[in-house]
Amino acid sequence: MNFALILFVLLVASGVLWALDHFVASRRRSVGAKSPWWVEYGASFFPVILVVFCLRSFVVEPFKIPSGSMIPTLLVGDFILVNKWTYGIRLPVINKKIIEVNQPKRGDVMVFRFPGDPSLDYIKRVVGLPGDKVEYIDKKLTINGQAMSQKEAGDYLHADRLYYSSRFTEKLGDVEHNIITDKDAPAFVSQVTPYAFRENCTYTSRGVSCTVPQGHYFMMGDNRDGSFDSRGWGFVPEQNIVGKAFFIWFNFSDLKRIGSFH
Repeated sequence: MNFALILFVLLVASGVLWALDHFVASRRRSVGAKSPWWVEYGASFFPVILVVFCLRSFVVEPFKIPSGSMIPTLLVGDFILVNKWTYGIRLPVINKKIIEVNQPKRGDVMVFRFPGDPSLDYIKRVVGLPGDKVEYIDKKLTINGQAMSQKEAGDYLHADRLYYSSRFTEKLGDVEHNIITDKDAPAFVSQVTPYAFRENCTYTSRGVSCTVPQGHYFMMGDNRDGSFDSRGWGFVPEQNIVGKAFFIWFNFSDLKRIGSFH
């Protein structure tokens, strides 16, 4: 379901009713005639829908985390806010950029339209920028020949399934964040689907090595062995970008989750 399109249709419909009520029905009321109830009722929603549409399209948009691919940074059930303008102002519905602002940086947590099905929104961390050579070999991340810093940060307990993963603090650019890996999970990429620029990647029993095409980004989940990401389905085109996630505004299970994150 394309909620942006539905909201746009509601905006147009209510706007038409508002125009009818304001410019046509108001004249009838001045001579004692009443306008149809559905015109007055529909027109009353126009200002509200307009504000919601503008905020959601150009300022911030709420999302809910549906999976554990970004554990430990984001948990299932986190409600997050996404900055819609930091990567450029885009026309709603068609998602076409009209004003350049900033480019994604390594370490950003980004929401984007899944290349395999643009009706789906995914969230991952930006790992590779256009032109980068990204290698994930033996569960170690290397970018342009430089190994990314990793420090042990103790075990991570999955409370829902009562088992532990190894936790590390990793640094991407200026961003330090936690990742988790499972000792028993294989190093190779177990699921690979056909994707554009597949020839840019080499798969081995130890992992994957990819060169990021221009205008694309390489995304990975912080739950490295529990994330289906660019290692399996390829690169994210610039036009698929939705925005930068920056704040957890609610979690029904744990109110302490509320706040900003890296």
